Amino acid sequence: MVLAVLLIALAAGLLGSLFGLGGGIIVIPALTLALGFGVKEAIGASLVGVIASSTGAASRYVHEGYANIKLGMLLETATTAGSIIGAFIAIYLDQFFLLLAFSIILVYSSLHMLVHKERMIAPDSAEAERELLDLSCQYVDPINGMQVCYGVKSIRTGMLASLGAGSLSGLLGIGGGVIKVPVMNTFMCVPMKAATATSNFMIGVTALASAVIYFRYGYIDPVLGALVAVGVIFGAMVGTRTVDKVQGKSLRKLFAVVLIAVAILMILKAFGMLEAL
Repeated sequence: MVLAVLLIALAAGLLGSLFGLGGGIIVIPALTLALGFGVKEAIGASLVGVIASSTGAASRYVHEGYANIKLGMLLETATTAGSIIGAFIAIYLDQFFLLLAFSIILVYSSLHMLVHKERMIAPDSAEAERELLDLSCQYVDPINGMQVCYGVKSIRTGMLASLGAGSLSGLLGIGGGVIKVPVMNTFMCVPMKAATATSNFMIGVTALASAVIYFRYGYIDPVLGALVAVGVIFGAMVGTRTVDKVQGKSLRKLFAVVLIAVAILMILKAFGMLEAL
């Protein structure tokens, strides 16, 4: 059991750091479907893992310049408020609704990865200049050595989405990255690498706000949480070094397929069909 939890957390940290999702989309289905933990206990452990993933990945992403700190600090104000709301709602919800909601979010995230293409705008473009705040940023892509400069648009949409992402984080323990990354990339025109790095920068604070509430109601097992945290940190260390060498397009497509498969399994479990099999 200990080895299984560590391996699950290692994979979660790797994929979570690559895609800015925190690892909850791996930890929760694996703990509930494969190891038989309750959904709320799995969410509690996932929140601990999200904090660990953010700690392990964000420092390097900030150092390398991938993370847009100004954008992250702005969106995090709405995300943290939403996470507290979502955590209180989750305490009183039946597991059926948690599983069903989690499946819907997985499908939503996978469709965004498959359908939407990356679009960037220049920092001095008309779209960027219409915004009240200048959140433009830049980083050097190590694959080709070129500097990537981009502007940010649709700040109000990003704030609203972050409020919803925070609520989902508290409700499902997934860090909110499944919403924030597609929104930043698709609607706010933030490059994928910058969007995932900025999400990693934010998700730790969001998860901490929810984890306090889960701990208060006894849904965080210290041993399980510690095992998940250890595995996730090592996975995040590998993931942050992998992102320098890999193009995000093919990984996104593959990961989207994995998300859909997991969503199907969660729906089967929600309706009691998995046990019948």
